[in-house]
Amino acid sequence: MINGAIKPVMKRVFPAISLLIVTTTSALSAAQSACPASVTYPSAEWPSRASEVAAQRATEIAALEQYAFTLTGEDDERRGIRTDAVLIIHRGQLVYERYARSWTADQPHYAWSMTKSLMNTLTGVAVGRGYLSIDDSICRWMPYLPMSQCAVKIQNTLEFSTGFNWRETYENASNQESSVLAMLYGVGSADAASFVARHPLRDAPGTTYMYSSGDTNVLSRAVDRAYTAAGEDADYPWRHVFEPLGITSATLERDATGTPVGSSWWYATPRDFARFGYFLLRDGCWNNQRILPDGWVAASTAVNPAIRMRRLDADADDVQGRQFWLNKPIPEQNVTTPWPGVPEDAFAARGHWGQSITVVPSRDVVIVRMADDRERVFEFARFINLALEVAR
Repeated sequence: MINGAIKPVMKRVFPAISLLIVTTTSALSAAQSACPASVTYPSAEWPSRASEVAAQRATEIAALEQYAFTLTGEDDERRGIRTDAVLIIHRGQLVYERYARSWTADQPHYAWSMTKSLMNTLTGVAVGRGYLSIDDSICRWMPYLPMSQCAVKIQNTLEFSTGFNWRETYENASNQESSVLAMLYGVGSADAASFVARHPLRDAPGTTYMYSSGDTNVLSRAVDRAYTAAGEDADYPWRHVFEPLGITSATLERDATGTPVGSSWWYATPRDFARFGYFLLRDGCWNNQRILPDGWVAASTAVNPAIRMRRLDADADDVQGRQFWLNKPIPEQNVTTPWPGVPEDAFAARGHWGQSITVVPSRDVVIVRMADDRERVFEFARFINLALEVAR
């Protein structure tokens, strides 16, 4: 879907001089819970057991590769399963890594909607530092909106429950039907958040769930303005997330207003995406320092209340927390765990064309898959189960 248009880009090449921001908040106090104990964190490179695991798990690796890396027809036909890379991290060590179709370890890959989970993290940091609250009206950060839109809260944007009359369709539907294409490449591309926030309300905020890239870009505007109001410059994603985690390959694109396109436009190498997943596996900590507020990851990976109330235009496996996909049931709606055989505590950042960072806390595993799937034939649960066999 990237059309080659020129868009403002944020990419750190040299370390910036950080602003000295004096902030005193209870969320940053000693009352924060301790980070997980006896945990190994990677330095500049992931410690590796890949050779050892290759010898011990040859049968399991063959099964994973037969499923994930076997092309259907010629590559340029874009048929079937089209995996670009798979990484598996087990107990803080790289146990499997493979690249295909000319991709390499050093080449940044598009994240697409995995960017939404990054936006969740940037929101959590802002909440922890007292810059904004999930109870804020979006009008606090977008004061030019009509009063009719001010009932929408930050929490609603996190939970896809704004109630905006939105159409989340992609390249397989009519371009004229797609709110997403209009936002990213059409009339809304200059100011994505304002384009979305001026949509009429279909439902009262918080009463229905509908997956929406538009909701995330409204969240992105609010979060960006909150950091700015606190005196931070545009490097805040690097200062608070990328640099502490040792992520050196990140690019985050912005629209013409300077707002990060939080729905879609983050790029990094698979190894750096694995760092992000490992950070979430460790409850928002890195090197025993808490970055996300205590309880933020748990709240973000619990089934959100709006999806329990009423699901609109949702697939059978649509179970969401706050910008994360979950493997949890919703008994009151007769929704079982979406990924059969996968532990129920698993959660994932997922993106268009098959991108995923899957975290399985009970197995101490992070699984990264980069892809270019153009057909809906990839079985996510099957892939995760095969990857978990490699990480036994």
